[in-house]
Amino acid sequence: MVLSLDINTRATSPQCAINYVLRWDHRGSPHFTTEIEGLTIHFIHQKSNKADAIPLLMCHGWPGSFYEFSQVINPLSSGADGKSSFHCVVPSLPGFGWSSGPPKGWTLQQTARVFHTLMQRLGYKDFVFQGGDWAHWIGRELGANYSDSCKVVHFNFAPAPLPEGVELTDREKEVAGRVDDWLENHMGYAIMMRTRPHTIGWMCQDNPVAIMVWLGEKYNEAAAPQNQDSDSWRTHILTTASIYYFSNCVMTSSLPYYENVRHENFSEFAMKPQNRIKAPFGYTSFYWDTEPSSKRAVERTGNLVFYRERNDGGHFACLESHDGVCEDRREIVGKYWKP
Repeated sequence: MVLSLDINTRATSPQCAINYVLRWDHRGSPHFTTEIEGLTIHFIHQKSNKADAIPLLMCHGWPGSFYEFSQVINPLSSGADGKSSFHCVVPSLPGFGWSSGPPKGWTLQQTARVFHTLMQRLGYKDFVFQGGDWAHWIGRELGANYSDSCKVVHFNFAPAPLPEGVELTDREKEVAGRVDDWLENHMGYAIMMRTRPHTIGWMCQDNPVAIMVWLGEKYNEAAAPQNQDSDSWRTHILTTASIYYFSNCVMTSSLPYYENVRHENFSEFAMKPQNRIKAPFGYTSFYWDTEPSSKRAVERTGNLVFYRERNDGGHFACLESHDGVCEDRREIVGKYWKP
């Protein structure tokens, strides 16, 4: 049997998913856990061997995980060919992977506080941040209210409203149409999780095939079309499904939708004074993302110092365009890192 979804059939075969789950090995990077504010926080900590390496906090969203950064950790920490290098810290959000589930009412702003504590505990008084999806709000909180420590922020997802009355560019028109389509036709998953997170959790919790379909659909709908039909992309989907299955996090990973700002209010939320980023921040706008923004929109939400458009990726930038993300990160950090 093959599931009738727009995911490549090799990745949606139940037997394929089960076989992958049974042989999956997550031990490619050094993993740790620590206790902060009563939560168990799982994280990868891959240190560079370069003395001048820069501490880098990278965070995922949904349906992501720490694995989302698997293609950039080694290039960033190695600093080959004389390039800047980083001590890479990649935590699992509370309720994701092997981080424990958060208490009722937990927000992404509280997660930012916990991750700030994590970086201090690791000895990184100053650090830089990168992320997208839900991690955008973590990075926004760090850049707005912890800028004494979080010195530079880089996003690949940054919702923001355009100034009123402006004439749209061709790209802005194309993007606006796709954003409207996303909000109208692809948001069933979000409505479910922000209203009845436990329902989908109980449905999927012990079923690796259900988890694969629930997550894999979004991996393909939110990625650039040219990146989907490959063995590596199928591996990304199956690895992520394995993490959610083995860590029993399907239910708790839904909670950010229940406790935080809704998608249709993202842009307005970014404009609130308390969310304005003080630290230098950059944004790489990927054409195939679910809500790509333009420079004149994002610069309204803080101290934007770097902006670049790329067409080779979508919502999962560090998996789809890892070379581009590394290049952009090094460029902005090289100019604005002042510990």
